[in-house]
Amino acid sequence: MRPEILYPLFAEPQSLEGVGPKTAAGLEKLGARSVGDMLGILPMNGVDRQLSADATQTVNGAVATLELRVMRHRNPMRPGVPWRVETLDAAGNPVILVFFRPNPQHLQSQLPVGETRLVSGKREDFDGTPQIIHPDHILPPGSPKLPAFEPIYPTAGGLAPRTIATAVHKALDHAPDLPEWLDAPLKAREGWPGWLEAQKAVHQPQSRADLDPMSPARRRLAYDEIYSHQLALALMRAHMKAKRRGRPNAGDGSLRAKIWAALPFGPTGAQKRALAEIEADMASDHRMLRLLQGDVGAGKTLVALMAMLIAVEAGGQAALMAPTEILARQHAERLAPLAAAAGLRLELLTGRDKGKARTKLLEDLASGAAHLLVGTHALFQGEVGFKDLRLAVVDEQHRFGVNQRMELASKGAGADILTMTATPIPRSLALMSHGDMDFSVLDEKPPGRKPIATRLISLARYDEVTDALGRALAAGRRAYWICPLVEESLASDLPAAESRRRALAGLFGEAQVGMVHGRMSGAEKDEAMAKFQRGETRILVATTVVEVGVDVSEASVMVIEQAERFGLAQLHQLRGRVGRGAEASACLLLYQPGALTGTAKARLEALRDSEDGFFIAEMDLKLRGAGDLLGVKQAGLPAFRYADSEIHGDLLNIARDDARLTLLRHPDLNSVDGESLRILLHLMRRDEAVRYLSSA
Repeated sequence: MRPEILYPLFAEPQSLEGVGPKTAAGLEKLGARSVGDMLGILPMNGVDRQLSADATQTVNGAVATLELRVMRHRNPMRPGVPWRVETLDAAGNPVILVFFRPNPQHLQSQLPVGETRLVSGKREDFDGTPQIIHPDHILPPGSPKLPAFEPIYPTAGGLAPRTIATAVHKALDHAPDLPEWLDAPLKAREGWPGWLEAQKAVHQPQSRADLDPMSPARRRLAYDEIYSHQLALALMRAHMKAKRRGRPNAGDGSLRAKIWAALPFGPTGAQKRALAEIEADMASDHRMLRLLQGDVGAGKTLVALMAMLIAVEAGGQAALMAPTEILARQHAERLAPLAAAAGLRLELLTGRDKGKARTKLLEDLASGAAHLLVGTHALFQGEVGFKDLRLAVVDEQHRFGVNQRMELASKGAGADILTMTATPIPRSLALMSHGDMDFSVLDEKPPGRKPIATRLISLARYDEVTDALGRALAAGRRAYWICPLVEESLASDLPAAESRRRALAGLFGEAQVGMVHGRMSGAEKDEAMAKFQRGETRILVATTVVEVGVDVSEASVMVIEQAERFGLAQLHQLRGRVGRGAEASACLLLYQPGALTGTAKARLEALRDSEDGFFIAEMDLKLRGAGDLLGVKQAGLPAFRYADSEIHGDLLNIARDDARLTLLRHPDLNSVDGESLRILLHLMRRDEAVRYLSSA
């Protein structure tokens, strides 16, 4: 049951006076399906409309608000000539109001001769006389409808800014004075207003300072939003742990010792730290849910293998699920020799496996004869069964839905879950989008990795690039050439992989150039990759299908054509396909000179100047802006209205710690203080937490 105090905020927008079906439909496009949602539509700017007595003292080109006495209407006598209204300001200075194609009767009733009106709009000079063309406001003197500082709302959902403003202010009139859920010391320390006072400050600003995201009101509302999200995640996580208790999986280290002995190197400090965190999780009787994130080449796969060995040492099995067949086969090929060194059997399962071989594999999996399984989405299909699955590893976890992740884990009783991503995530975003998980970070690379020389090169120097590529091939190297599109299109000037392959084949020979793209069948992609890995082809023309996971140590040149069209994180992932062997590697970012905008140039320069994936992720966040990152188009990220992950990053840590302390004080929010927190969760529509509380 929703708290009754929130009923006005849960009402539909059309319940408000003056909000009709058309406005309600526009508000719904903005994500506002209730009166409470409407309060989350924030002003994007503001206009100073303070009254001036003297028009000559106002700024040319700026908004002026004047009290004007109407002296005369000058009716145009020929088409194309505007209607002019001659007025005098309070100081006796002439001011001309200009209108193109007005309704004469309406205009004369708005501005009757001999009367005074409050007029506000952009002031411009014409022949030395101030004028205002089509004023924004014409009101009776002393009208309460014209604030000294007017908030400007976005033009969105097919609605004009003033329509949105009117609707939002109607919603504000219906906002209740809610009980306080903030701890008094936090509120006092930060100097934050109450919830309703904060809403009024945001939607009825007195100056531009009230629109600042760092203003006390905006920070308070941002904290409410982040805190409710963290509290919901903490509640659900506690619920998961209580409802789905795991099994202790403590290994004796014998199998892991065999693997380390078979390797020519030891673990990095970051790998040791991550493994210790994973081992502690698996040894507890709570189900592990941990995200392992690390930069390109940081050694995530080896950490995953060691975690899988813990499960086997504990008497069970482990599975690793990858998003593509190419990546799954690569994992299997790399891990099989290590598994064999430990005396274990590792199998590969994909959708292409059919017939007797598949039947035998499934039998061995069910009997426990197969200890480790690597595969694609095929792993969580109905007929796949394990004797005792203890750990599910999900690679490139953002490619899978939560349900798919849980379907795989459900094939074992209380199986632990380890998810991995090769895309470094800024801590602020990690807390927002993965707050229900613990996470380990691999922030260092194995010793001996050589830096990748990254260069920005104009496409006008294409011949120089192919000459340099020819020299690299003559020296025994291999190269990737990345294009944004598969086929040429009349609607786009982006290079096509197929036409680029033909051009390079003409220079270096048909047999030397292979191609991989997303429209090819799995078998075709595997064959093309296998030829490149064996060195039968020396250049692989590809789309971003090779962005993640593909590992050919002999490849030392990466050419990315029209690099300005790619995102920064994507460019970093593509560059990570080289620099994996003993040879020095290079990444050439080819750009169209005329298409290199300021933001695109900043992206490419950031990539050129750094190989630190976490720095690049932070830069990506800054360059893309919070609007893109936190908007409704970003699947997998919570859609925040008040909070900005970059500007309010400090609040994330405070909110996460506060959420944990809150649940320590009252685990089910069953207390006097907990009632206000329940209202917060309802208000912010943290539905999963609300459902849990309703059933608790």
